Amino acid sequence: MSDTYRRIALARRPDGAATTEDFSLETDPMPEPGDGEVLVEVQWMSLDPYMRGRMDDAKSYAAPVEIGGTMTAQGVGRVIASKAEGLVEGDTVTGMTGWASHAVLSGKEVRKLDEGTPPSAVLGVLGMPGFTGWRGLHEYGRPKSGETLVVGAATGPVGSMVGQLAKAMGLRTIAIAGGAEKCRIATETFGFDAAIDHRAHDDARALRKAIAEVAPDGVDIYWENVGGKLLEAVLPLMNVHGRIPLCGAVAWYSGDVSETNLLPMAWRSILTKRLSVNGFIIFDHWDHYPAFLKDVAPRVAGGEITYLEDVAEGLENAPEAFIEMLKGGNTGKQVVKL
Repeated sequence: MSDTYRRIALARRPDGAATTEDFSLETDPMPEPGDGEVLVEVQWMSLDPYMRGRMDDAKSYAAPVEIGGTMTAQGVGRVIASKAEGLVEGDTVTGMTGWASHAVLSGKEVRKLDEGTPPSAVLGVLGMPGFTGWRGLHEYGRPKSGETLVVGAATGPVGSMVGQLAKAMGLRTIAIAGGAEKCRIATETFGFDAAIDHRAHDDARALRKAIAEVAPDGVDIYWENVGGKLLEAVLPLMNVHGRIPLCGAVAWYSGDVSETNLLPMAWRSILTKRLSVNGFIIFDHWDHYPAFLKDVAPRVAGGEITYLEDVAEGLENAPEAFIEMLKGGNTGKQVVKL
């Protein structure tokens, strides 16, 4: 075993969009597990949009990463030393390893993977993103057959789960994605009824017109991953008693919210159309995770629910992959193979 390990630390807080200079690659002495802990050699780690918020020193649902601290992430790896009951060397586990080659974790905070489970899948379709789509759609979308659903960032791990579940429940599903290729993937791979390239429309009015053409009966559920131009486009198309599960707003994660003031229109639309808008953080819902796995895992195994992964190779390439993901440069779930 090596006597050192590598990690990606937060070097400085971003001023606007994240850059590679905001990260540093550090080499530190290999940690040792204490009583009840395991040392994990990380093999896969997840990159997710929420991590951008952790880079800012702002009050939120979770504490920010400290300057010099390891960037947070869920990872999958092999136990190489254990002082935790029920876990032995060679077990494959998942937990919050961070952006690191190795991590010491409490045995109570890791989950042992069943044999045959694709390791990277527990970071995406069978992990937090897939669970987010499943739980948010059922709890806050309240879908009904015959309704119309619009999903932003539709080819990502959350959006693609939402679209496939809704389609199976008899809804008309409309994908909003960036670029012609992602629109093709949305319809051909994930089964959306229609897909619109938001990059092909210069402003919200043009995008709204395109959505209205494929949603002639209006929009009953808008799954919000994006904010920005897409939110402005969709709000006037919402039907009375429509629902908006608010999962993310990646268009505003870099702090640029000056392009328009959506608040007056949003508030008026929520009032006059009696909309239900529910912000939710999936960490509040983990007691439903077993039900999610029971429902979705067999459907993934049987090919009923499909998924895509964008794999970056090497811990040192995580910052660039993360930055590209925030720009929409990934296709499917962004993971890093160490």
